[in-house]
Amino acid sequence: MGMSAGGALVILLAVLGANLPFVNQRLLGLVGLKWAVKPLWLRLVEMAVVYFVVGALGHLIESGIGNVFSQSWQFYAVTASLFVVFAFPGFVYRYLWRHRPATA
Repeated sequence: MGMSAGGALVILLAVLGANLPFVNQRLLGLVGLKWAVKPLWLRLVEMAVVYFVVGALGHLIESGIGNVFSQSWQFYAVTASLFVVFAFPGFVYRYLWRHRPATA
């Protein structure tokens, strides 16, 4: 896998992973919960877990391409902020979009 394909794959995984907590009612998209609606705090915790999973996959892809570069706190601050921006469409869909009841 080349550098551009690896970078595009990590960005695609980040966009999908950031929106995952907001588009379903399951924990990490796999485990059913006792609540009818997942609370916001659980969605944010799930988003943090997915951030670290995507980061680990990015590290794995980077190590497969070549040298792994060490990162300082600025890198993690920027990627966490970018992950929150990627989650905005899912947040809008879940909390700001007006869902109309289906008519029969």
